Parts: sequence; C-alpha cells; structure tokens
Amino acid sequence: MLSILIPIYNYNAAPLVKELRKQCMECDLEFEIICIDDCSTLHQQENQAISGLEKCFFQILDKNIGRSKIRNLLAAEASYKWLLFLDCDTYPAKSLFILNYVNQIKQSQFEAIYGGLQYQNIQPKNDQMLRWVYGKEREAITVLRRQEQPYKTSLASNFLIQKSIFTTVLFNETISSYGYEDSIFIQTLQHKNIAIDQIENPVFHLNLETSSLFLSKTKEGIRTLFSIQQTDFAIDSKIIKTFKMLKKIKLVSFVAIVFHRAVPILEKNLVSKKPSLFVFDLYKIGYFCYLNHK
Repeated sequence: MLSILIPIYNYNAAPLVKELRKQCMECDLEFEIICIDDCSTLHQQENQAISGLEKCFFQILDKNIGRSKIRNLLAAEASYKWLLFLDCDTYPAKSLFILNYVNQIKQSQFEAIYGGLQYQNIQPKNDQMLRWVYGKEREAITVLRRQEQPYKTSLASNFLIQKSIFTTVLFNETISSYGYEDSIFIQTLQHKNIAIDQIENPVFHLNLETSSLFLSKTKEGIRTLFSIQQTDFAIDSKIIKTFKMLKKIKLVSFVAIVFHRAVPILEKNLVSKKPSLFVFDLYKIGYFCYLNHK
C-alpha cells in the first residue's frame, strides 16, 4: 500500500526510520521504507542500522547524483501504489502520523497530499537563528492558509502522491545543483491540473544549519534559479517577478551595484541573533540582480 521514500545526505535518519516503521506496524500496514544515501561523508555507520530493520532498505550511492535524481530513483525502486516522500531531517509531529495518511488515502479523492511542516518552539543557538526564523515564518504555514494557495505552500519534505501520477511528473533531473527542484515539481503538478489536498499532518524540521551555512546554500539556490531563468521553463518565483519589474524600470544594474557594496552590512544582520527576513529578501533579489548584471 505505502512506500516511504527518504533521500539521505549527511544526516542520521535511523531514528526517523525506526519511528515510521513502528507506526506502520501499529497500523498493520503493507509497507516498505526505502532509504538511499547520496554519497554522504557523515553518519553512514549510524544509517547502516536501517538495513537490519524488517521492511526497511538502505543503500549508499558511489557518487552524488543530486536532490532530483535521488527522489526519482527512490520512486523507481518503490513497490506500492502510494509514495510518501520525507526529508531525512524531519520527524513526525504526531504518533498517529502514518495512520492519518492511511485514513486520508481511504477517504480522499485527491492523488497528491501535503501534510505540512513545523519547527520546534525552542529557540536555537544564536548562530542558527536565520534558518529557524525563516522556517517558522515562511514554511510552517497553517493548513487554512495552505488551502488558499496549495501550489505555493506545498513542499516535497512531507508529500504523499500516487506512483502512477508521480511517474508522469517526476523531479526535473536537469537541476543538479541545490534549490528549486521541489518548486518546479509542485508547479508541474499545477500545470497538469493535479490537485493537492492540504491536511494537518506535519513533520518537524529538525536540522537547523548555522546561519552562515544557510546563507551559503541560499546563494547556491539563487544561482540555480539564475540558471533556470536561462532556459525556456517559466518558473513561478517572487524573485523573478521582482527582477522583471526592476528590469522594466531599468534598475537592475543599480540594485546589483548597491548589493555588492552592501553585502557586509546585510550579512552582518543575517548571521546575527536577530536576523531580519526583510533584509533576507533584499539579499536574495540583490544577489539575483548581481548575477544578471555580471
């Protein structure tokens, strides 16, 4: 009935797998949990324990293939009708997490379901504040708000979909660098008129990177978006919409130059214990303009 698919990279996913298996067993469910490690350099020994769990499978790739390809590979290995994609650094917020999805499968007419994402209320270390603040404000969205804009608020980190539907969509494997692979996946579902049911069945996002690392990954994501912009794919992005507006009024070069000079000031705020998401937004559009200006 259910294939749970977990791409792993430099994170100990064994506790997550054990909890998911426990919940599946309690539901008397026909299931499998498939984990593929994308050539990690950390936590391989801990994750090897997954192989010793009944109905759980773990393998390590010889080379890193990226976030899109590994999800497609996981789906290709799956045996059952429904696929549940979970990020390795998440954990069910409820002990009835699997049962909630099983009940939804039985009663829902939808072919894709998003359960939501949460962040713990415990304030992290000062050098992890940016990821926490961003996650709580931009990703931990209530189910009522998600229902208003299902395609703009869904993430691949806790996503249930029928395999027959997934094989007609897939993750875009031309995106090999970090960022926007889930946005394009969700947008493709929208283009194909595949509705996404929004339910209250969240997972916690546990892995809080340092603000410096999150900022670095954000810049990589912006570079990915810049590359996508060079193709024919029309991605729905606030950054690109803002860029087009700035380009129309001929302010791209000005913004790029100001950004280049203001980087130290902006980054000082973003890695501080009180980062501003307004500054973060300015940083992202500024960097995107800078890449285009170059």
